[in-house]
Amino acid sequence: MIINNKNHDEDNLLLELFKNEFSRDTAFSRILLKYQKRIYWHIRKMVIDHDDADDITQDTFVKVWHNLEHFRNDALLFTWIYKIATNECLNFLKKKRRRFFIPFYDVEKELETKLTTSNLVSGDEIQMKLQKALLKLPEKQRLVFNMKYFDEMKYEEISEITDTSVGALKASYHLAVKKIEEFIKSN
Repeated sequence: MIINNKNHDEDNLLLELFKNEFSRDTAFSRILLKYQKRIYWHIRKMVIDHDDADDITQDTFVKVWHNLEHFRNDALLFTWIYKIATNECLNFLKKKRRRFFIPFYDVEKELETKLTTSNLVSGDEIQMKLQKALLKLPEKQRLVFNMKYFDEMKYEEISEITDTSVGALKASYHLAVKKIEEFIKSN
């Protein structure tokens, strides 16, 4: 994901419009229109299930709505929204394991089943192998891989979102790539 000055200026304008109670709804609708699809797919790559991703996306934007007037503009708007979405997603997966007392392995199996049986997931054999390999990764590695590979984010952006050093992110991404390569070769 490449952010240019035009996007940043547009976001600043939307933030200014949001501060005005008469244009708040319009500003939020435009923010939603601009980022909802990207946020949905960011979450969907982590939780696989459409309904879960839809619910988490909605929860994310509810939090954005409630906290946007406190946004300090010391980060890019999309980075801030991605951070909220990432936290919501990780919290969802953690709660799911705790609620059902299921270990990580069983959550991974459940997600893999959803991946292979869903009519909303498509792709050729190699794409399906990649998705299955991603499910074998620890959540944080999968998150870093998705943001770097699919969302084309820079390590600095991912660092802001995850509160992780660039060096640790590079190591995490490298390990994820190695594990994915090994999985694809052996399956």
